[in-house]
Amino acid sequence: MMSAFLMTEPTAEHEEENLGQFIIHHIKDSHEWNLFGYHIHLPTFEPIRLFGIQVDLSITLHVVMMWVASLILIITFWALFRKKRLVPTGLAAALEAMVLFVRDEIAIPNMGEKGGRKFTPLLATMFFFILTCNLMGLIPLFATATGNISVTASLAVITFIMTQIMGMVENGPIGYFKSMVPSGIPFPLIFIMVPIEIFGLFTKPFALAMRLFANMIAGHTVVFALLGLIIALGSVLVSPFSIAFAVFIDLLELLVAFIQAYIFTMLSSLFIGMAMHPEH
Repeated sequence: MMSAFLMTEPTAEHEEENLGQFIIHHIKDSHEWNLFGYHIHLPTFEPIRLFGIQVDLSITLHVVMMWVASLILIITFWALFRKKRLVPTGLAAALEAMVLFVRDEIAIPNMGEKGGRKFTPLLATMFFFILTCNLMGLIPLFATATGNISVTASLAVITFIMTQIMGMVENGPIGYFKSMVPSGIPFPLIFIMVPIEIFGLFTKPFALAMRLFANMIAGHTVVFALLGLIIALGSVLVSPFSIAFAVFIDLLELLVAFIQAYIFTMLSSLFIGMAMHPEH
């Protein structure tokens, strides 16, 4: 009698909680890598204090994904371009076309001829790195490093630092900060414009980080939610619809991977270019 009383049916709240845990488990960072069914435990270290801030230098799954993405890019470009050819073919031609696109359609229009050519290596590296991390997230054995706010924030910090440095190099420290306030505005408005412009210096990289992070994690959340419905509802009948919609979202994520790499690179070049040429 007592055992029959204890064996109750799972409630809707429990099913939603289990589905939520299923989604979070697959999108969050981890200290282990599930590779072909083997759980590889990654090294963990004791946190250290740096300038009064506790810093954890443990190796996580997303850190490994960034290493793998970097290794893929290094090996690919080295193997394809170690021998100079007048006319590249195959994958080399495709990669060269993408680099030229970054230079001619992103860097030069936003930063000028001289600045665009100078910053093409940085912007191209940023574009290919983000794109590779995005695409790796679509492969079952890997995870999406750009679905981690720490990763996207670090990339945004690089853009922020380069924006301030190039603004000061091109215009001088005083000239750079003077350019934040439009000339000819009434004096009382200066006390409003200066705080707004200073606040804008930090909102731009914040928007960069949040846009990439939110777009990459949103698609994966939807895919896992659709697949989790099969378990949550406990019915095989829903599986054709869940799998079909999950495949559709996954194909859409393939397009989003390229779009988000382009948007991050384009906005980075725009912010740096605006700092270098505030009069334009």
